[in-house]
Amino acid sequence: MAEKALVTGASRGIGKAIAKKLASEGYDLYLTCLHSMDALTEYAKELERKYGVFCLAFQADMGNASDVERLFEAAPVRRLDVLVNNAGISHIGLLQDMTPEEWDRVFSTNVRSCFLTCRKAIPLMLQAGRGRILNISSVWGAAGASAEAAYSASKGAVNSLTKALAKELAPSGIPVNALACGVIDTDMNRCFSEEERQALTEEIPAGRFGTPEEAADLAFRILEAPAYMTGQIITLDGGWI
Repeated sequence: MAEKALVTGASRGIGKAIAKKLASEGYDLYLTCLHSMDALTEYAKELERKYGVFCLAFQADMGNASDVERLFEAAPVRRLDVLVNNAGISHIGLLQDMTPEEWDRVFSTNVRSCFLTCRKAIPLMLQAGRGRILNISSVWGAAGASAEAAYSASKGAVNSLTKALAKELAPSGIPVNALACGVIDTDMNRCFSEEERQALTEEIPAGRFGTPEEAADLAFRILEAPAYMTGQIITLDGGWI
């Protein structure tokens, strides 16, 4: 029986690349998105055709408890070997100009979503006696970024959640790790002008942005690592931070 994985925020960028990598390795997939349901549905069909796996697309706000409940009940997700918490949004701007609603939205999507999915996935993993959790984080979760206070704080919370949950689940043999990405060439980072992109590139010792495929390859290696590797925040940033 094929292993089953849930990848949130899978319609584009890193999540989309991780979904493809897992499908290529024979995983059956549950994939979620918030807005791009048509695109995700077509992508799920493409992965099924190409790799012969089961792939279900599901529209949900992963920071909404009702949506997450509906996902696990309606999918139906009855067994889960891998959970990849990738859903995330950024917010660029001065903290003093943020509204409380904007702050809450960042934390709902980036942190609350991890809590809600883990809360539903852990009992399934404990019942099966196995499972792996990978949270997609950012270098800003440790270093902090000017004009990205909410995003940095949310990813710092993801890192702390990863470490705490790893200790909680280690006795059950369920590793919990995080992949902290630097600048990856995704839609999220296409908000920068060409001048800003060039300036960023010059700061990175590797001399370029990372690719979603590189992030997906490393994510898979983390998921395949010995279970004794847990509670780790693994950085992929071209030597930047």
